[in-house]
Amino acid sequence: MGVKKVKKKIFIYHYSMELGGIERSLIGLLKKIDYSKFEVDLLLLKQEGELLSQIPKEVNISSCPVGEMLGIPIVEALKKGKISVGLIRLYASLKIRILKKIFKSKKISSEQIGQILYKKVAKYMDKIETIYDLAIGFSWPHYYILNNIKAKKKIGWVHTDYSKIFPNIKEDRKMWEKLDMIACVSEECKNTFLEVFPEAEIKTIVIENILDQKYLKKMSLQKVDDQSFTSDMLTKKILSVGRFCEAKNFDNVPSICREILNQGEDIVWYLIGFGPDEALIREKIHQEGMEEKVIILGKKENPYPYMKACDLYVQPSRFEGKAVTVREAQMLGKPVVITNFESAKSQVEDGVDGIIVPMDVESCAKEIVRVLQDKKLCERLSETCRNRDYSNGGEIDKIYRLMK
Repeated sequence: MGVKKVKKKIFIYHYSMELGGIERSLIGLLKKIDYSKFEVDLLLLKQEGELLSQIPKEVNISSCPVGEMLGIPIVEALKKGKISVGLIRLYASLKIRILKKIFKSKKISSEQIGQILYKKVAKYMDKIETIYDLAIGFSWPHYYILNNIKAKKKIGWVHTDYSKIFPNIKEDRKMWEKLDMIACVSEECKNTFLEVFPEAEIKTIVIENILDQKYLKKMSLQKVDDQSFTSDMLTKKILSVGRFCEAKNFDNVPSICREILNQGEDIVWYLIGFGPDEALIREKIHQEGMEEKVIILGKKENPYPYMKACDLYVQPSRFEGKAVTVREAQMLGKPVVITNFESAKSQVEDGVDGIIVPMDVESCAKEIVRVLQDKKLCERLSETCRNRDYSNGGEIDKIYRLMK
């Protein structure tokens, strides 16, 4: 009998498996791992979300009792005997108030709040004694893998344009310095990160999002379950998918849509997603009188039939690391338009497999109209996308090499 080869151990930390591009990227990575050679432990701060069921059965999933309680009010946490959770929340609240007084400002960025909260949370989470070959922090900040995990190598992911977020740089620098490697999801994402932390260049690499193209195409064959999307077959359909937040710029969609209509192109623009800016987007829809032309479809566990059925996929973002939804639309052979955010050129090859347009309302609308009216251009963009492999399956080898 031969000697059984010992599998290398990988630890991955992430927040939850709610619908989102980062989570779909994580699913793609997990599906690509060779489980005959690697053993994977996945710790979710909250074991919840629509994408939980897509995690491969070979993955050992665990969650954190402290994390599970973070979403509930402080008083309720204390009533349930979760003293540590209540204390963490109180500590974070007090520190935020102190910062506001120091800087004489009521606005503390969401990134700074996250740093304060998750740094404290990590101290109350269990330390794991297993020694891993690789520890991956898939969601920022990376305090947990730094302080609670033993590993031969630790790597933290960067999923966004660092020039457009506002963490406490001094605190962030301390965190990045302690990691062995840093993975950015695109070359432009890496460049903006290194503008802030140039000293990290030697250990910063690019690992593109890994996506499951076969699964995506299979899911796109399901029926669209929303009558508002299927009832009008003559009007052209624009679709955008993403979190309702500042980065995605969906609050400007009603203004862009009105300008498109003013230029004589009849469309309906559908938004799939959820998030903190939903009330703002609805207010803008009302202000522009676009109630029948900008339709919020809400959260969809399977957005792919909608992508397949739309005439044009548009990503009107203010900033991105690398938008997973754009890649997914391209994988389904759709013509794609994106705004000229910092990392746009790493997302599409302008005029070849997508179109990059200005971000201002009037110019953006004008270019969308041009694309919609140019049938040959749309067909050429779609054909290019259908003939390309956007799954990035080879990126898994970069992760394997980190363990050699």
